[in-house]
Amino acid sequence: MDTPEHVELAEQLGYRRAWLYDSPALYPEVFMTLVRCAERTSRIGLGPGVLIPSLRHPMTAAASIAGLEALAPGRVVVGVGSGFTGRHALGKRPLPWAGVADYVRTVQALLRGEQTEWDGAVIQMLHPEGFGAPRPVNVQWVVGVQGPKGQAVAREVGDGAFSLFPVDGFDWMVQLAFGTVLDDDEDAGSEHAIASAGPAVAVLLHGSYEQGAPLDPTWAEGVEAIDVRIRHLAIHDRHLVAVTEHDRPYITGDLIRAFTLTGTAAEVGDKLATAAASGVTELAFQPAGPDIPKELRAFARAAGIES
Repeated sequence: MDTPEHVELAEQLGYRRAWLYDSPALYPEVFMTLVRCAERTSRIGLGPGVLIPSLRHPMTAAASIAGLEALAPGRVVVGVGSGFTGRHALGKRPLPWAGVADYVRTVQALLRGEQTEWDGAVIQMLHPEGFGAPRPVNVQWVVGVQGPKGQAVAREVGDGAFSLFPVDGFDWMVQLAFGTVLDDDEDAGSEHAIASAGPAVAVLLHGSYEQGAPLDPTWAEGVEAIDVRIRHLAIHDRHLVAVTEHDRPYITGDLIRAFTLTGTAAEVGDKLATAAASGVTELAFQPAGPDIPKELRAFARAAGIES
């Protein structure tokens, strides 16, 4: 619930954009929070990273995007994807990519002010003056991708790609990244590092299990002892927020160093240079742990962006 204050600080520190997750089972409602952020800031870009089509009707998405753009003109970017936590935490698999592409085309048509068809009916944004943002509403789109199907959708309906890893062939490549800046003599297995970077390693356990290839079989055995009807709730408990009691024994300093940007300030700077050399044009850093302002400040210094 403190995200608007964190985004306000990020703007002051020199961060250029704030992406907010669309996982309503875990985090505050994304557009409600983006509006709160817009009202506290004047420069930083804002957007959902990434929207999950099954969570809202295209008209609801279009009205929300238009309303946010009216509050923060020229600052809004929309990310959309097939769903990881936003669906797994509801006990559902990711959406088919063909449906994602159709959804984006529909929302884009609505934002242009056009009539379009959805669920067997013709729909259009009918808001008269003073009841909504005037059409057309022009915003950029990125698509959350991993494999070739998602990449094809990104090239068809998006302006760029959003991914956990660098993806070739995009002029705008946003990489989602995690980690923490260590003191020069701090171990990556310290309690600070576990609290701040450990949640990202836990997600590797969650994601690998959901994809049918568990990273740690012993961890998976513990999960499979849980009733299958509520297993997804246990897997995604405190996802990307904190390390649960079940996950904690499997989170090590070696894994934190291997799978996150964690390191000293100099090491983090080197990792950012490596990401840029691999085609990443924007790095979306997600801080975690008990002191988000401290994490934002430390990362801004390591990245050389602090204003």
